Amino acid sequence: MLEIKNEKLAIPVVVFAGLLWSFGPLVVRNMDDPGLIPWQYLFARGLVIFFLLNIYLFFEEGIEFYKNYLRIGIAGIIGAVGLGTAMITFIWSITNTSTAITLLCLSAMPFITALLGFLFLKEKIRPSVWAAIFVASIGVAIMAFDSVSIGSLNGLVYGLASAFGFSIFSVSLRWKKETPKFTTVAIAGLFCCLFSIAILIQKDLNFLSSSKNQGLFAIHGTLVCLGLILYSIGSKNLPAAELTLLSLTEVIGGIFWVWIPILGINEIPTNNTIIGGFLIFMAIIYYSLVIKNNRRFIGLN
Repeated sequence: MLEIKNEKLAIPVVVFAGLLWSFGPLVVRNMDDPGLIPWQYLFARGLVIFFLLNIYLFFEEGIEFYKNYLRIGIAGIIGAVGLGTAMITFIWSITNTSTAITLLCLSAMPFITALLGFLFLKEKIRPSVWAAIFVASIGVAIMAFDSVSIGSLNGLVYGLASAFGFSIFSVSLRWKKETPKFTTVAIAGLFCCLFSIAILIQKDLNFLSSSKNQGLFAIHGTLVCLGLILYSIGSKNLPAAELTLLSLTEVIGGIFWVWIPILGINEIPTNNTIIGGFLIFMAIIYYSLVIKNNRRFIGLN
């Protein structure tokens, strides 16, 4: 794997990974009736993620890469199911509410992860971090109030469920640091694929959508994989504090791409979403400053 030992070079690599991920909502918004084809989307996207990550692992580790699956363990299974669940609830969220609400819910992951680490790994939470969690919770509550008034509360709940799933994945990696991380993500893609197959068969639905949608499904899966690979290259040389701040690239970019009129969506966040999002952003920035001296590295490998 390409290694970057200079932190100044690692930062733009991670930022670019976030930018790649930020195009995901724009891809979804350009699908034809995405709310009617979630299982076709999850089937194709999960298959692409599983396929591409295994190709990457083959070139990275050679034919021996399959042994990672023998080392996956209970932590890897829990992490894969959590990540797979996050992928499933993401499409339900973004098709039931605004892109801004979905992404802002996902941006609350550091706080959910901190709470899960506190509950299951006995990791201590400093009072200053509790304060950040409290401020972020107020931001989510403001968005929830707005969602009730515009009838998209289900989307917000699914968005929080997606963030919860991603946090389970993060905590599972902290629990067993030797868990092969890319293999866990590949299994998450396979989980989405197989779960979707079961639903499609049960409901007697077509496995494929239109050619346009199928292409967009594949593009989204490819963006996820390319972003993960770049993230893994850059994140090994960046502490958790910097990565937490850099994660905002995905959120800000995702909201911007679906708002900018030239790209054809023009989805404008409501005032309450802007206020709630501002509080979440401030909480994340404060959280990053609080853990600035923590040189814990959380990169994928």
